[in-house]
Parts: sequence; C-alpha cells; structure tokens
Amino acid sequence: MKKYLPFILVWTLLWGCSSPGRDQKQNLKFSSEQISQVIHRMTDIMVNDVTNPPLASRFFSYATLAGYEVISQHDSAYQSMHGVLRNYPAVTKPDSIDGYSPELSAILAMMETAKKMQPSGVLLDSMEVQFLDSCRREGLAEEVITSSLTYAQKVSKQILAYAKADKYNRISNYPRYTPKEGEGNWYPTPPAYFAPVEPYFNTVRSFTLDTCTQFKPAPPIAFSTDKKSKFFGLLQQNYQSSKNLTQEQLDIASFWDCNPFALQDNGHLQAGLKKISPGAHWLGITGIACKQAKADFAKSMKVHTLVSIALMDGFISCWDEKFRSNRIRPETAIRKYIDPTYKPLLQTPPFPEYLSGHSTISAASAVILSHYFGDQFQYTDTVEERFGLPARTFSSFQDAAIEAGLSRFYGGIHFMDAIDNGRKQGLQVGEWVLRKVEGAPQVMASVQGI
Repeated sequence: MKKYLPFILVWTLLWGCSSPGRDQKQNLKFSSEQISQVIHRMTDIMVNDVTNPPLASRFFSYATLAGYEVISQHDSAYQSMHGVLRNYPAVTKPDSIDGYSPELSAILAMMETAKKMQPSGVLLDSMEVQFLDSCRREGLAEEVITSSLTYAQKVSKQILAYAKADKYNRISNYPRYTPKEGEGNWYPTPPAYFAPVEPYFNTVRSFTLDTCTQFKPAPPIAFSTDKKSKFFGLLQQNYQSSKNLTQEQLDIASFWDCNPFALQDNGHLQAGLKKISPGAHWLGITGIACKQAKADFAKSMKVHTLVSIALMDGFISCWDEKFRSNRIRPETAIRKYIDPTYKPLLQTPPFPEYLSGHSTISAASAVILSHYFGDQFQYTDTVEERFGLPARTFSSFQDAAIEAGLSRFYGGIHFMDAIDNGRKQGLQVGEWVLRKVEGAPQVMASVQGI
C-alpha cells in the first residue's frame, strides 16, 4: 500500500528549450517532454485540490485541445477539431500576431487554459515564468516570447468559451444527490463516508458521443441475498479472493489504485493520501510512449489530445451507468451479508460500483495509444514512482488496461462483471473516438475475448 508522504508543491525546471546553437535566436526545438511536464504540473495541482477523476479528465481535455488547436493552425497534416467534435467552434487564427513560435504557443496555450480552469490553476504561473526564463537563457528573442504568449492567450480564450458551454457549470444548481434506499443500492463507505462524486456528469456535453447512453452496457447481475444466486456468487468470489492474494496481485492493486479520496485513519486523525487520478496515470503513460517512440512535437500533442478526449467521453459513458444501476459496493455487501469485519485491500471510492471506471477509461486509452504506436508496444510504466511505487513493464497497452481492470478486483472494490463490461464499454468508446477523428474502422472488438 502507498505510504503517506507530506505533499509539497515544489517545481524544479530541469527541462526547457533546446536549440542547435546559441546564435539561433528566433526558433527553438520542443519535444513531447514539454507536453508531459505541463501534464505533470497539472496533475500535481489536481492532487493538491483533490480533483475527482471525471473532472480531471475535463481539465486535461480542454488544456490539450488548446495546444492541439495551435498546431492544427500551422500544420496541414493536423486538422482542426471544428466539424469533428460536438459543437467545436471554428477557432480564429490570430493572424495579426507575427514572429511567434507555434510550438511554444501550443505549450503556453495548455498552461493558460489550465490556469483558468483548475481551482488552484494560479500555481501554474510560476511554472510559466520559469519555463519562459529557460527559453530566454537559450537565446530566444523577447519579441518571440511575447508574441507566442499573446497567440496562446487568444486561442485559449476561445477554448475556454467552448469549455464553458459544456454545461458542467450547471451541475452546482442541481438538487443534492441523495443515496437511494433499499437493498442492493450503493451507499457511502468508510472511513470518510464521502458524498457521491459527480452524479450528474452524464449531463455534460461529450466530445464525440451522440448521447451518454450510446454505449450503454448490459445490466449488472441482479442483486440477491439468495446464497445460490449469481450475485451471491460474485460476493463470495470477492470475499474468498481477498484471503488468498499473491504478492503480485497486491502489487498490481497498489500500482493502479489512483484514488484521490483515499484516507489514512490514524486514531483521531484522518490524513489524505496523495494519489493521482486514473486519467492522469494514462496521460503519464502517453508521455512515456511518445518519448520512447520519439514522436515529434505535433504528433505528441495530438496523441495527448485524443487520449484526453477518450478519457472524458469514457467517464461520461461510465458515470451514466453508475448512477442508473446504482449497485452496492463489495465492501458494503460483504460486511452486511457475509463478514461484518471485512475490509477491502483498497479504500472504496465514493460512487456506485457498476461499471468499473478504471476498466472503462483504461481500455479506451489503450485503444488510442495502440492506434498510434502499435498493438505490441512494450514500455515501462514509471508514473507511480514518485508516489513510492516501483515501475511495471508491459508488452502492450491492452495488457496494461486489462491489468488495471483486474486491480479493482484484487483491491476488493469491484465485482468481475463491472470490470468485464467496463472494458467492453471502454473499447467501444476508444474506437468511436478514433472513428470520429481519424475515420478509423473498428478493430478492437475481438481483443481479449470481447
């Protein structure tokens, strides 16, 4: 299990701009690493703010869209998302601005968008200052920096207007969600008994989905207290598995935990455990893949954007089902019907059980990454090392996605039908995003028994 370490927001700018020579003042070369560092800093701020997983995907998607829009305005190989994403505007190119760097503007557009959207986005100011100072040290002319920032702000302003129209800001006006009474329904779990997270997320405008129910899964196995029922079989499967976990299974559960709401109960004090969201983990994997494949800046920007879009639409699809089926969590059911002393390996997150969100968004992300880097892309996932967990190596993105789903069973927080059907939904979402953006045919339906 992850140990709690005091979380200190410290940013050391170990990277910056690289140039072939100090005499080249007007142009610097950027790479996927700068994109990853912005994502990394956004993630730190989300950990600080305890940003929930669906909302985190929203922040990532608009920030990456801002960066991608700059690229699409300067490289004909990359089309604008206008006419591709739902209600996406024809973003005006600031033609009155001269002497800027498109790549620098793309990075700054990400920062400018995140600064305005994240609750503690002001913490990105210091990163932006340090980043631009590093560019100055590399010899980039001041007028190029100024023009690039102005360009970024003009694009970001239009993306922020698009974000504002997605209806997320209306959620606060909806009635407070009250857990439904009755056997088999979800109810908040210890130690904090948090209120449900984003019960109205299915009302937010998606990027590619026709409706939030487009990939509605099969219903969950029906709740029953009959010891011969399929549901009680699921219950026993979780309970018995918790007693016989191997070290490998324990490691897998911890590696993919990604629960921003986890608490450590120290007697009279509950301390928050600093963990990233599932979406942040997959964007970390995206950065690893881009660097390993030596993808250029433009391709890296596009891949980060498509993964972010798949995360957002995956969460919308999954959350729509969660608050429709509203199924009880294993922790609650096992304590009530089998063993009142039962405690799962991982803390149960604060929302209904079916579907598994991690299974859904992991499968969707893996579809996107497999499209751009191949079905057998081997890599080492170092994303969780800074949270005290050792790296894990995978032979493909889909292998990682399957393991991420199974981690929820090993952790005792999901039943297997939620994991299997979450994966099915995620594959469908990922394929749909590729179809909308790239015109790609459905190719993953037969993967891993689906």
